[in-house]
Amino acid sequence: MPTLQMPLHESEAIVLQSYTLGEADRLVSFLSRTMGRMRGVAAGARRPKSRFGSTLERLSHIRIWFFERETRELVRISQCEMIESFLDAFRDYSASVVLALFSEITEAVLPDREASDANFRLLLLASQTVKRTGKHELSLAYFALWTVKLGGWLPSLDRCGSCGVTLAPDAPVYFSPSAQTLACPRCRRGGMRSVVPGAIALAQKMLTERLDRLADASTPSSSGAPLTRDIRELTEIMLNVIEHQIDRKLTSRELLESPA
Repeated sequence: MPTLQMPLHESEAIVLQSYTLGEADRLVSFLSRTMGRMRGVAAGARRPKSRFGSTLERLSHIRIWFFERETRELVRISQCEMIESFLDAFRDYSASVVLALFSEITEAVLPDREASDANFRLLLLASQTVKRTGKHELSLAYFALWTVKLGGWLPSLDRCGSCGVTLAPDAPVYFSPSAQTLACPRCRRGGMRSVVPGAIALAQKMLTERLDRLADASTPSSSGAPLTRDIRELTEIMLNVIEHQIDRKLTSRELLESPA
């Protein structure tokens, strides 16, 4: 009987998670730029002299080669080549929590085997900005906002979702993840929380500027308490939206306020 040939695929990818499998293997969840979120087995990856080296560490930006069969969910990872490592960034506790959130959110919101170049570029840009600048709070707010935007869950930021009135920059604004709309005081409903006006303005800015430019422009003199408050407010709102959409709590989020 002839041997069935499995097609070999090559893709740029980002490692989302890596788990122990058996005595010597690893089960790897990765985001392929061309094929979407996938899972595969890296045989022998836990051996001391494995050919995979450190390429399977979380958020490693790699080039990956793998085989797949139509009848099997898991692909067989043949080879990986490192493009960029984030091991050094993970050595800082706060940065490591944010980077872990990036991978957990990406794995939770993206369906299997559905390519999303926008989400791939977002994950890579946010991770690179944390690594380059150490500004993990700004990067997390940007990443969470754009994840909500790309998921189709972001409400209009300049109009009341109920009556359609234009929301003035300094006017009171209210929001709840379940309603998925911003509301003016007249249309406020029970359970809606007040939103700091600066957080809405920050979100609007983030939707028009790249994260790396925002991070470079955020100098010590311009990143005081008001901006920090706005960043944290925006992050909390967007993470609440994400948790509402995936219908569970984000494990890594619990570590945000924990001491190192």
